[in-house]
This record gives sequence, C-alpha cells and structure tokens, in this order.
Amino acid sequence: MHTKDILNEVLAAAERRRHDRRAFLRTAGAAAATAGVAGLLTGCKDDHNNDYAPTPFPTPTPAPTDADVLNFALNLQYLEAQFYSYAANGVGLPASLLGGTGTQGTVTGGRQVSFNGDTLVTQYAREIAADEAAHVAFLRTALGSSAVAMPAINIDGGASGAFTAAARAAGVVSSTGTFDPYASPENFLLGAFIFEDVGVTAYKGSIASINNKTYVEAAAGIHAAEAYHAGLIRTVLYARGLQTPSLRTAAGQISDARDSLDGTTDLDQGIVGSDSTVSNIVPADANGIAFSRTPGQVLNIVYLSASATTSGGFFPSGVNGTVRTSSGV
Repeated sequence: MHTKDILNEVLAAAERRRHDRRAFLRTAGAAAATAGVAGLLTGCKDDHNNDYAPTPFPTPTPAPTDADVLNFALNLQYLEAQFYSYAANGVGLPASLLGGTGTQGTVTGGRQVSFNGDTLVTQYAREIAADEAAHVAFLRTALGSSAVAMPAINIDGGASGAFTAAARAAGVVSSTGTFDPYASPENFLLGAFIFEDVGVTAYKGSIASINNKTYVEAAAGIHAAEAYHAGLIRTVLYARGLQTPSLRTAAGQISDARDSLDGTTDLDQGIVGSDSTVSNIVPADANGIAFSRTPGQVLNIVYLSASATTSGGFFPSGVNGTVRTSSGV
C-alpha cells in the first residue's frame, strides 16, 4: 500500500473515531491530536492489508488537587513547627496534631536553644513557634479527614543530623564538623534561615495551583506570615553580621547551597547585596517581587539532594501525600 493510501486509511479511521475522541481533544489540544495521528501511522502493519493497531493515547498526569497542595504545605509546616517548638519551648507538637493519613513518623533530635540570656531572639523564637503550630492546626482543620500525618522528621544537630548534613554541604562547617542549631542564638538564627526562605517561596509557588477561593486566601495569609518570619530572621542575621562577619558569610553559603539544589537558575539570595555593603532583606527580582519555587524544587532542598528522590535530609522517609518526589537538578 502506498503512503498516500495508508494516510487515507488512517484519516478515514480517525473520522470514525472522532466522536469518541472529542472529549480528549478538548483537553489535550491540537498538539496531542497530532501526536495521536503519528502514533496511528506508526502502528500500521506494513503487510499490504487493511489491518492496523492504533497506539493508545497516553493518560495525562492529573493536576494536583487543592487537598494535594495543602497537604504538601502541611508537611512543611510540620517540619517548621517541630523545629521552632523544640527550639523555643523544649517540647514538640502535641500528639493531637500529628495523626492523619499516611505513615505517622517521629522526630529525631530537637531541644531548647541555649539562648544565653538573649531576650530578643528568645521572644522571636517563641512568637514564631506559636505561629507555626497554629498553621499546622489550621491546615489540619481545613483538610479534615484528608489531612496527612506528620512524617518522620530529622532536626538533629549531631553528626548524623540533617542540620549537620546541610551545613557540611554549604561549607558552613568542615566535612567532618557538626552544626548544632540549638547551641546558641546565632546558630538558631542560621538554622531558621534554612527553612524560612524555603517556606516563603513554596507558598508563593503553590498559591496559583489552588482553585478554591477560601483556600487561596488562607494560603496567602500563611504565605504573608512566613514572609514576616523570613524577613525577621534575615534582619537579625544582617544586624548581628555587622559585628560578626562570619554570620553573613554563613548565611550566604546556605543561600548558595539552596541555589545549587533547586535548579540551574540563580534564584536564591543571601542577606547582603551584590557589593556586600548594603542589606538584602528581601530576596526579590528587579521589580521587587519575591520568587517562587515548585514543589519539586522545595523537596530538593529539604531532602538535601540534587537528584530526583522521594526521601532524605529533614524527611528521612519522605513526606506524606501525593506530592512527594523532588525534581532533581
């Protein structure tokens, strides 16, 4: 059969199936329809008869639901809330805020920070801890029976802890050194700096995926609260870095490490400007707009892995829910 005849056969068959495929074409668009015709041509038998084996259309990956997006955010809130709760108060979240769908994990590490009489950082830590616990409670209420359980979380500052792994990767400590975010107010601020900027960019990137207006407003409200927290941590680090330059250097190293994990573009920013003489409290573009991260990029950072994976770092067994695979670099 000549190529023209084959094409005529395919087009005639496509017309007979037009009605059945109409719904798909509305969803997938003309590009997918063209790919489908190419698949039919590939599936034709080259034995000069009228038989052909149509190639089935691939099933599109469903977009995350509002519950998927909120549960992804809830995983991050568990991490932040447990870190701040232990750091400020010496205890974790109550058991009533930990259950849900998926495997409930435990917290490795965590203790009250040795604030050494630093009233300013102590009060800030307590305020942020209360906010983060409230975020967990709010999201769990909004999700109801769909809320995921807290996954296993590693916030240890020992040799095998996630904080040490992050600090080693950033060059804040040597390849054999340890980083304990509970050892001093300054270490606590650096530990908080790892999380807060990631939380802000995560909410910024996820809000557009939410359809329910009530959920959008709630997510925007949490995003604003996280931005206040991040701005506060960056401000205190910058102020103290004027007397202790190593703090500014460490914050810059953490920023660079996050940037190396979230993709090939240069998004993340430290707490000083490009000429190192001015502050950089808001990591924004030329229009003064904060940047976004996709869930995959966020997971790259909290898993401490540049490869696509489903666990690691601060979530040694991964997060709960449908959004759980990092994007890789």
